[in-house]
Amino acid sequence: MATNGDGKIEIETIRNSIIRKGDEHYPQVKVFSIAEPTEYGTVYTREELLAISKLLKEYDFVFHMDGARLFNAAVSLNCSLKEMTQDVGVDILSVGGTKIGLLFGEAVVFFDKRYSRNLRYRQKQSMQLPSKMRFISAQFHRLLRDEIWVKSATHANEMAKRLFAGVKDVQKIKITRTVQANSVFAIIPTEWNKFLQDQISFHIWNENINEVRWMCAFDTEEKDVDEFISLVCELDNI
Repeated sequence: MATNGDGKIEIETIRNSIIRKGDEHYPQVKVFSIAEPTEYGTVYTREELLAISKLLKEYDFVFHMDGARLFNAAVSLNCSLKEMTQDVGVDILSVGGTKIGLLFGEAVVFFDKRYSRNLRYRQKQSMQLPSKMRFISAQFHRLLRDEIWVKSATHANEMAKRLFAGVKDVQKIKITRTVQANSVFAIIPTEWNKFLQDQISFHIWNENINEVRWMCAFDTEEKDVDEFISLVCELDNI
């Protein structure tokens, strides 16, 4: 499904894609999924989420949210996890653990229990069922109970803002996406790729225009960001 320039699926795009309901000659889609934040690091507002949820409920769709970086989105929106998931009508939420600092583990939350009935059987059909699940759960318990996620996500987002501030005025760089969470997207000269990637790992997101994705994390330090900014400025002056 096509997204707009901010990487979001707009409400009219969703509406126009809901076609031929009840037609046995056409695939009957039941689940709609979004990533929050989006793949471009932009964040759906609560109003946008509510509008999507309302439309999906109208057509009896299941609303799934991919929350690989959910905590970064919550900090960006300055709201609770409940306010941006259950309160806006999300039915199923997948939550990332490693991107916020856990050793390993992801979680799936069913706000509508109807959809969890067969999960215990599907786990062993499609993935590993860890024998010591409590070791994974203990990490999430501490992360949520003590709100460690707030500190970690806030830090990652602030590091992205710091990076953006340091490179936005570099002449040979074009920032391509709004910086709302913990990523910065930019178009840089192709000849910079090897030198910069030798210093720090990052992805070339769009090879056609050499758009890169610079990610900041819970363990990114200010000195790391400042050193990278210095490298970019050094290349810009050559």
